[in-house]
Amino acid sequence: MDKIIRKAAVYIIGCGLLASAVFVSAQSVDDEKRAALEQKNQELQQIQLQVREQQKKLQETQAQSRTLNTEVQTINASIKTIDLGIKSSEVLIDKLEIEEEVLGSDISVAERDIHMQEQAVTDILRQMQSADTETMLYVLLKYATLSEGIVYAQSLVDLNQSLLVTIDDLQASKNKLEGALQKTSQTKQAKEVEYDNLQNKKVIASDLREEKKTVLTQTKQKESVYQQELKELEKKQLEIALEIEKIEAQLRGQIDTGALPQSIPGILLVPVAGPVTQEHGATSFARYAYKGKWHNGLDFGVPVGTPVFAAEDGVVVSVANQDAYCPKGAYGKYVAIRHTIGLTTLYAHLSLQNVSESQQVKRGDVIGYVGKTGYATGAHLHFSVYDSSTFRIDGSASCGPKMPFGGDLNPRQYLSL
Repeated sequence: MDKIIRKAAVYIIGCGLLASAVFVSAQSVDDEKRAALEQKNQELQQIQLQVREQQKKLQETQAQSRTLNTEVQTINASIKTIDLGIKSSEVLIDKLEIEEEVLGSDISVAERDIHMQEQAVTDILRQMQSADTETMLYVLLKYATLSEGIVYAQSLVDLNQSLLVTIDDLQASKNKLEGALQKTSQTKQAKEVEYDNLQNKKVIASDLREEKKTVLTQTKQKESVYQQELKELEKKQLEIALEIEKIEAQLRGQIDTGALPQSIPGILLVPVAGPVTQEHGATSFARYAYKGKWHNGLDFGVPVGTPVFAAEDGVVVSVANQDAYCPKGAYGKYVAIRHTIGLTTLYAHLSLQNVSESQQVKRGDVIGYVGKTGYATGAHLHFSVYDSSTFRIDGSASCGPKMPFGGDLNPRQYLSL
């Protein structure tokens, strides 16, 4: 039995030393990876600073009178912003790949720990089982003195305690492994999402460069031509705004408040990470900028290419690009989603849509990217919430097919802002 105890003790100590050596080796690797992660974080912060600088310049340009020069400057600023967005996605993907490597190292260490601890437990149990035939009375009597027998008996108790500690360590290692595996899955998913964002931002960048070419071609790079086109466009925008306002004023009167969800913040997910720059309703901005008296949603001021998220589970009921038949007249590229809670949401002025009609979406899915298509002087998301019983996609007398109409509600009552 003495031999068993010594052998088990040596085994436990050996496992501990081996685990320590593995930990030291893994720690040096982790230090290198963490330094690389910190560098990527600094790069991302620097890019965000550059994006904010571009947004500030863009706001200053938009505050000026509309001219061909300011129009081109606005497009150039949007191109620079989306290029920074592309760079940000590339850096973020690099960062996520490093995180995957760190997690891979954590998983390897945890798996080695589990293997050693399982071997230790198995070996101790096997040896204790082989000595199980010795009764406590026999153990006490086989030694010359009672004190020696008691010391030996205590060593057995200590060995059992070591076994319990090893089992606890084993469970801790398994928990660590489970956590690392879960984080790895989340990191891989985040990387896939960001890779999609990267590819879509490249498409948006290409579209913006084409838009610049179109503006310069149509105006023949002459201010007089641009101003004439702007005058005609503003007349058309007023006609469209008045039509939407007239129809939706009637539809607001048909809202069935009893069928709507309670006004609880958080029922809907905030669709984009950014500040609200224009409120819902009869705002002074609506009377000036929208040529009407009513703003049927909230505006979020965020850079072009920012991901837009579905506010709740639902089905996509309409995806359209109004600029194809009504340039700069209304919502531009939009997505409309009908939800099971009696609400329909509209996401407008997108630079790119990421869903198709009849597609089922989940809360938080990326359904598109912020842009400035349609009637928009700068990049932002227009977000409307409607009573689904009043919502419809119909032809517009002033802006062609596929115009969203509905009894609009104040989105704030359903958002955690």
